[in-house]
Amino acid sequence: MNAIDNTYWLLAAAAALVLAGIGSSLIARRFGAPLLLVFLVLGMLAGVDGPGGIHFRDYATTYLIGSAALAIILFDGGLRTRREAFRNTLAPTMLLATVGVVITAVLTGLAARVLLTLPMAEATLLGAVVASTDAAAVFFLLRAGGLQLRSRVGATLEIESSANDPVAVLLTTLLASYLATPSDLGPMKFITELALEFSVGALGGALGGLLIVVALRKLPLSGGLAALFLLAAVLLLFGAVGVLHGSAFLAVYMAGVIVGNRNVPGFANLLSVLDAGTWLCQIVMFLVLGLIATPHTLGDTLWPALGVAVFLMLVGRPLAVVACLAPFGYSKNEIGFIAWVGLRGAVGIFLASIPMLMQLRHANLIFNVAFIVVLVSLLVQGWTLGRAAKWLDVALPRRDRTARRVELDLPGSLERELVGYQVAADASILGGAPTPGWAQLTLIVRDGQILLPDAAGILAVGDYAYLLAPPGRVYRLDWLFAPPDEAREAEREMFGEFSFDAHVRLGDVAAFYGLPVRATDAPLTLAEHFAHTFGHTVEIGDRVRLGKVTLVARELSDEGVAKVGLKLHRVPTPDSWISTVRRRFSRH
Repeated sequence: MNAIDNTYWLLAAAAALVLAGIGSSLIARRFGAPLLLVFLVLGMLAGVDGPGGIHFRDYATTYLIGSAALAIILFDGGLRTRREAFRNTLAPTMLLATVGVVITAVLTGLAARVLLTLPMAEATLLGAVVASTDAAAVFFLLRAGGLQLRSRVGATLEIESSANDPVAVLLTTLLASYLATPSDLGPMKFITELALEFSVGALGGALGGLLIVVALRKLPLSGGLAALFLLAAVLLLFGAVGVLHGSAFLAVYMAGVIVGNRNVPGFANLLSVLDAGTWLCQIVMFLVLGLIATPHTLGDTLWPALGVAVFLMLVGRPLAVVACLAPFGYSKNEIGFIAWVGLRGAVGIFLASIPMLMQLRHANLIFNVAFIVVLVSLLVQGWTLGRAAKWLDVALPRRDRTARRVELDLPGSLERELVGYQVAADASILGGAPTPGWAQLTLIVRDGQILLPDAAGILAVGDYAYLLAPPGRVYRLDWLFAPPDEAREAEREMFGEFSFDAHVRLGDVAAFYGLPVRATDAPLTLAEHFAHTFGHTVEIGDRVRLGKVTLVARELSDEGVAKVGLKLHRVPTPDSWISTVRRRFSRH
């Protein structure tokens, strides 16, 4: 009976910890505290030095839990990453995720050697453990805090934090193996291993993502089974790629990007289930990491560890970011924010468990220092994330969306889904804004009655409008149903920074921006260019990519496109430059 009673106590205690973490997070929001820090501290209070008194030193189980949780979190992050995010950030981001990690590890290792008097190999191992930013912390703090960043900054942070884990894991593993059984660890071996990990991880992730898409389309799975299948497939992919000596972390992130950018039945429901899953993974992972910590042993290394943390935040990470991003035209504010948001989280403590598993000399010291670095990063950087974004002007205005979108998947259809909005007062759709041609108004709910569009007539405030639209485009309808302030931002996201009449000649636009345009197309007006591109069947929202800009059909007339929006994929100059462009084209 003791075993049965212990099981009940264990389950009750685990559930109580999760509930306490959730309750504490609601309180912490009032004070702006980073939620991950709350879960970590709660785990410490339940641990051996806290009131809970739980003695937990199982590093193998910690490594297992951390691996599974990070796999699901990275996959969820990939699902929510749009394909467009890679267009202008892939090269600098991958440089930061590879070379940047090595620079950070070496610089931090040098600081650790001085502050902790460690041999250079052990000091560099410590640098490698804390060198990578934590995708879990980045995704969680950005989204849980409702912070919306400018597209290039947000894409750089999310992709880098997902792609730099393989480099940190490989560097940590190689250095730990070298310390366990000293052998030759030259640059070529590191580069070869890194290339192998990235190649196998990327290829395995791409193949796994495509297979998951095919399976979700073909298998007759209900919502609950589909979500369970997805989680099992992610963990299977993670394990299989790891066995093949590829980067399992990169593989699941790549698979998430592929699945998230394909038409998958029940995608909205899958996202909601995964959202709950990632929350649970975060809570459990940080609670376990808090449990395994032994605060009474941290005092001996507290001040040197704080020195390592400060050096990493103010010197190591910023120098790596400047070296990797400055050549790609990132502004000072963008570089400053990306350097500051080098959040350390569960990955650092997770990697610190590798030396403990291998029972290396100074393993306890490395674990304790890594724990303090993570604690300081969550406390200082996590707490100031929103303030730094506003101060450096990389945050978009935060809006509590009134235009709540309801997405309903249609069984048997991958090309259309039903999306619903409540019509808000002063919504653009009430002012005569046209509905894109790819969206079809299907039914209207008014005063509890379901009406067809012809019977309902003109939309009114409070109506619920349901439209059929392609899954990848539904977000472009937000601006039609939002209040004015929110609509302007959503409209800018769809149509670009500014717009001008479609009778402007393509050659003039190309000359001003230095765009690649054929000589035969230069004399055409933008309206004629759209007509030639789409065969005289242009719809609102149709896009033409020309180098670093995208032209978007904004308004139509009987003759074709009447007004064109222009989206800049890189805006290296301030608002005054945009005003100059507006004045230039307003004369045409």
